[in-house]
Amino acid sequence: MLNDFIRRLCRDRDGNVVMIFALSIIPIIFFAGMGLDFAAATQKRAKLNAAADAAALAAVAPGMMNQSDASATTAAQSMFRAQAATVSQLNIDASQPTIAISHTGLARNVNVSYTANSINAFPNVLGLLTGGSAQQFWPISGSSQSSSTIPPNINFYLLLDNSPSMALAATTAGITTMNNNTTAQGGCAFGCHETNPTASDVAGNPVVNGKQIDNYTLAKNLNVVLRIQNVATATQSLMNSAQQYQTTNSQYNVAYNMAIFTFANNGIVPVFPTTGCTTTSCTPSNNLTAAGTAASTIDVMVVCSNNYLGPYQNGACQNNNSDEDTEFDKAMSQMSALMPNPGTGAANSTPQEVLFIVTDGVEDKKLPDTWQTICKETETGSRCQQEFDTSLCTTIKNRGIFIAILYTVYEPLPATGNGSNSWYNSYVSPYQSKIGPNLQSCASPGLYFAVTTDQDITSAMTALFQASVATARLTQ
Repeated sequence: MLNDFIRRLCRDRDGNVVMIFALSIIPIIFFAGMGLDFAAATQKRAKLNAAADAAALAAVAPGMMNQSDASATTAAQSMFRAQAATVSQLNIDASQPTIAISHTGLARNVNVSYTANSINAFPNVLGLLTGGSAQQFWPISGSSQSSSTIPPNINFYLLLDNSPSMALAATTAGITTMNNNTTAQGGCAFGCHETNPTASDVAGNPVVNGKQIDNYTLAKNLNVVLRIQNVATATQSLMNSAQQYQTTNSQYNVAYNMAIFTFANNGIVPVFPTTGCTTTSCTPSNNLTAAGTAASTIDVMVVCSNNYLGPYQNGACQNNNSDEDTEFDKAMSQMSALMPNPGTGAANSTPQEVLFIVTDGVEDKKLPDTWQTICKETETGSRCQQEFDTSLCTTIKNRGIFIAILYTVYEPLPATGNGSNSWYNSYVSPYQSKIGPNLQSCASPGLYFAVTTDQDITSAMTALFQASVATARLTQ
């Protein structure tokens, strides 16, 4: 009987499923436990990756970009650790995360990396499956990168042409008005700034207070706007643009500092700052309101008689310079000496430097001199007239200083008839077509604008300012 029972039990297949399930339940539980631990580790890694992203962004936040790398590192670590503290069942070293910061010009590049261990709920599973000891942790790691560029602090050195040729009427209508009201002089489109002109210089002009007025006063009385007035207005507008840019980028504490100069027969003359600024030493100021006020005073050089630089005192002109009042090589040499070598413009560096030149591009100087003894173009006696001398442009740009040039186009005058000028025909016309290209070769790439008669010099000057700020930010 017993033997029969055993034979029937062996032949019976009804209990196989139970046996198979009993044998399978152990690996199923192991794999389920491992899957749960892996899923939990994946979720924790996702949370830590988000914390790393937040940390990387914290290091390049606008308010952090003008602070030190050490401060940025602390901010990134604090951000990561605050978020990591909310993740349960996590083992992470107090030294985590690792923050690496590098710089490319004005760009701060941040890399946040971390390593951690996810605490397993089923620590024995992996150990049993691998034949080793219990696996208490599941290792996880990750990283995140960010980068941001800050607007640079910039020192602007403005060199503004205020030679008598800048007393040209700013519009064709103004030129016509001046010509029509100076027929006794043969027609003069210029409003020469003369305080003691000769009789031929003012022939036909009205008499005011017992004295025939000069053409500069005539232009004012006729409400003719001259180029020098537009330059003054445009310079004021530029200061407003600079203030707006500073306000827009206030979170970066960006600063645009200004120094304004005009020409003189011996180089340059400081206009702003009004104190502590000379032709040998000048620190630009961030007082843009005061800079705008100073710009409003810009005027044409005082010429007390034709070809004589003023003032007129004791019955005579004080400086017989034969109208040689724009010596670019000397002016550029003095400007170069004033400008220090630039930094990146970041908070932990010195500002970038921009030489901002507004000119009609014609040099008029005395020969021989200590700066240049050869006149490239036209000369009469010791007087040389030629296009802008660019000999120092390359030297200045090689120092990392940007040169921005606004060319108030020296319009060609007619060869004959109304508006013609014999001096222009002899001493300017031969190289007139070279003036613009010559200035463009001096300017840094993208920082050259030309404004012809009737065009808006204020808009052009603002556009050039915006271009110089953008170029400084992208190039560094």
